[in-house]
Parts: sequence; structure tokens; C-alpha cells
Amino acid sequence: MKKQFGTDDVEIISHEALYEGFFRMEKYRYRHKQYQGGWSPVVEREIFERGNAVGVLLYDPKLDRFVMIEQCRPGALKDKHSPWLLEIVAGMVEEGEDPHEVAYREALEESHCKIYKLIEMLGYWVSPGGTTEYIDLFLGLVDSSNLVEYAGLDDEHEDIKVLALSSQEMLQLLANGGISNAMALIAFQWFLLNEQQLELARS
Repeated sequence: MKKQFGTDDVEIISHEALYEGFFRMEKYRYRHKQYQGGWSPVVEREIFERGNAVGVLLYDPKLDRFVMIEQCRPGALKDKHSPWLLEIVAGMVEEGEDPHEVAYREALEESHCKIYKLIEMLGYWVSPGGTTEYIDLFLGLVDSSNLVEYAGLDDEHEDIKVLALSSQEMLQLLANGGISNAMALIAFQWFLLNEQQLELARS
């Protein structure tokens, strides 16, 4: 579908840094063209500059199982059940990095799995009303026959449990709310929608 407006139809008047720590917060002043003609008033918004990231759903087609990870997340500290979330492998894309290379690296760091085939899924804006974060999702085919139990980098304070889950277990988790973060939900549902077209070699 062709969009009516593009990047040339937005004027960024100013932006300033409000805070810089582990993440960054900036304030934007901008205006944009409107559907019914003319320009909008100047809009002021504080934007969370999270940076771009990569997510990789690891799958072993021979054993028909997924490699998932579990770790404590500060954003989920108020979760009514537990801040330890079931996730897919993921990591930040530093300036100048290729998302594909980040996918290979993060799989090794967070699960000790070596991807032998990387398949592009899709990309999406996480919450564009308040953050600039953009996610590239991949399917990474791996051999999980010698899976480790724990992974993560000490210097990044990672304490990660590595799990192997069958397709049926994943479906059950999907049905009962056991997968509660957007990246994992989107990746697994993409897999379910596209599995027939992937022609994954199983034995």
C-alpha cells in the first residue's frame, strides 16, 4: 500500500538531549503535513532513544525444537508472576554493525548455539509513539544436540538459562500466556504462518 506522506513531509524544528545514561532521552519539536491539508502545529515529544536491535528465533529442524532463553528483566519487575521472561536471543545493533552479524554473535553469547542458516523474518517499530527502537527479526537454524544449560556474558551482567522446547510446548505456552514479550510472540507467530513455505529439512 502506497502511503500518502513520506519523510519529506515532516519538518524537524529542533531536538535536544535530556538525559544520557545506559539509554538516552531526547526532546523533539516537529510538525508534519496533515491529511486534510496544511501543516500541523508544532508538536513536542520526549523520545526514548533505545537504539536498534536484533531478535533471533533459534530452531533445530532435525530435532523439531526451539532454543529459548530465560532471564530477569528490569522492565518486568512489576509482573504479577515473575520478572524472569521466556525470550528469544536478542541484542543491540551498535553504530555501523550489520544486523545479520549481530544475530550470529548474540546466538553464540546468549545460547552458545552456532547458526548454520539465517533467514530474514521481518522488521518492526517497537512503540513509535515514544521510542525510536526498530527490531530486525530472524530465524536461525541450529544444531541443539549439545545444548548448554546456562549462558551469558559476565561483563554485561547476563545470567541466562537456555531451554529447548518442542513445537507442542511452544504452542501450549502461546495459548496460556507463557510467552509474554512482544519479540518472542511476533517471531513464533511468524514461524507458524510461514513454516510450510520454509521447507525446513527434518530427519
